[in-house]
Amino acid sequence: MVDRQLAARDIYDPRVLAAMRTVPREEFVPGDRAGDAYDDRPLPIGHGVTISQPYIVALMSQALDLHPGDRVLEIGTGSGYGAAVLAELAAHVVTMETIDELVEPARRRLSDYGERVLVVSGDGSCGYPTLAPYDAISVTAAAPSVPQPLVDQLADGGRLVIPVGRGVEDLVVLRRRGSDVERSVLTQVRFVPLIGEHGI
Repeated sequence: MVDRQLAARDIYDPRVLAAMRTVPREEFVPGDRAGDAYDDRPLPIGHGVTISQPYIVALMSQALDLHPGDRVLEIGTGSGYGAAVLAELAAHVVTMETIDELVEPARRRLSDYGERVLVVSGDGSCGYPTLAPYDAISVTAAAPSVPQPLVDQLADGGRLVIPVGRGVEDLVVLRRRGSDVERSVLTQVRFVPLIGEHGI
């Protein structure tokens, strides 16, 4: 998967490639889909949500420009796969999930990371101010616009990657520099909608 689907495209960060090699994706998909775990496509995990395709997980992780000491907030835990990849790249990951039925299974899958990964049940569109600021924030559901609480929870120099729009979304990258926020668009994507106060 890593050589054929990622390195052969535009995933060049060696730490991201190593993280994608390390995390066993088959442990984060339903048992009857284990044979499809390394296909480069999203897979359903129940409750109307999916595990993102490997390329998108790698692309977003690379865009976050993570460093070993970083604190990361992930919005949309799902099965826990993205949080596991982020935990290979950063010091601490807070991951939030709004669907209660997904929270405990994700905690079990991520238990090997110990206190380095905190799984929180709640409205991720509002972020998690308790442990802010964050060096990076990754949002794995599409918002109608960038939620201001997430921008507010970025550290100076912090990066936010989020799909914005409806139907076909722009994958937006924000970088906070003091009171200024730089914005760019990485590519177009399709994600499930962000549920919550600053979602739908």
